Amino acid sequence: MADKNSIVEKIDSINERYLSLQAQLSDPEVMGDMKRYVQLNKDYKELQPIIKAGMDYKKKIEELSEAKDIMSNEKDEDLRSMAREVIADIEPGLPALEENIKILLIPADPDDQKNAIIEIRGGTGGDEAAIFAGDLFRMYSKFAERKGWSLEVTDQAPGSSGGFKQVVFKLSSNSDGVYGIMKYESGVHRVQRVPQTETQGRIQTSAASVAVFPEAGEFDITIDMNDIRKDTYCSSGPGGQGVNTTYSAVRLTHIPSGIVVQCQEERSQIKNFERALEELRTRLYNREHQKYLDGIAAKRKTMVSTGDRSAKIRTYNYPQSRVTDHRINWSTYNLPVFMDGDIQACIDALTIAENAERLKEAGE
Repeated sequence: MADKNSIVEKIDSINERYLSLQAQLSDPEVMGDMKRYVQLNKDYKELQPIIKAGMDYKKKIEELSEAKDIMSNEKDEDLRSMAREVIADIEPGLPALEENIKILLIPADPDDQKNAIIEIRGGTGGDEAAIFAGDLFRMYSKFAERKGWSLEVTDQAPGSSGGFKQVVFKLSSNSDGVYGIMKYESGVHRVQRVPQTETQGRIQTSAASVAVFPEAGEFDITIDMNDIRKDTYCSSGPGGQGVNTTYSAVRLTHIPSGIVVQCQEERSQIKNFERALEELRTRLYNREHQKYLDGIAAKRKTMVSTGDRSAKIRTYNYPQSRVTDHRINWSTYNLPVFMDGDIQACIDALTIAENAERLKEAGE
């Protein structure tokens, strides 16, 4: 019962904070400070799942207590029978509710609810690595379709035999925290298969790196426009008559950090500038976010959600039709379906493993 009391006390404490945030959000002074208002509103929304789960848990605890009180003090058999049914209905489900609340009570990655900027680069393997980078892009595109997310390509450098040397794109949703789902994809993805460019039928190992960044909001980071050098140039690749005739493509260089981003996907220079600035803001914000990931890495041993983007996380073995995630020793032998965007089961397994790590960490 002590554990139940502890959970109820934490729920009550969070409910007090929730009501305080609710009051602050209706304060005219707070509403006049947009940056503060946005942060408070974000905190308020993040507490809602905990409040909902907590209220449900407290209601069940009260009903269970009343039912047990009836069993102890009532002699009416009809009332006792009803009480037995309530106990049988509630008691078996309490451990799962408690586990869920414990996970919700652990502070989440503050950026889980953000959209995601994803960069895929062909690595070891030349043309085959670029082709594989294209396969990964298609896999994520199909996954985004399944989730109902929108996908916008910011920049791309096609490979000479297909695929991409590099492709940068944004995944966004009005309901899902895209970064919280996609963050597990950061790292080196390795493929084992006979390349399209191989004439002797030999299996080759190639790789592509995936970097997933939380998209920085307008109020997350302030950029001094005097620190940015803007260059315009003609777009290349597909795009119709506007290609190589108008200076619509934009390259932004952030002078203090040396970070360079570019966008050429839109016909309008203004739109390309806006999207490039969005990516620059995200990359600058990510430098601070990386410190958070490094802090996690220093604490955890198994590191499901690793900050090390050079770590080999997954192998796609075509001869065996096998996909293996090395962080949790998870495998599936239905590679074609996986490459068609059916990756949710793997992400779910990674989420469960990370939650187990977080619970263990919280208990130490």
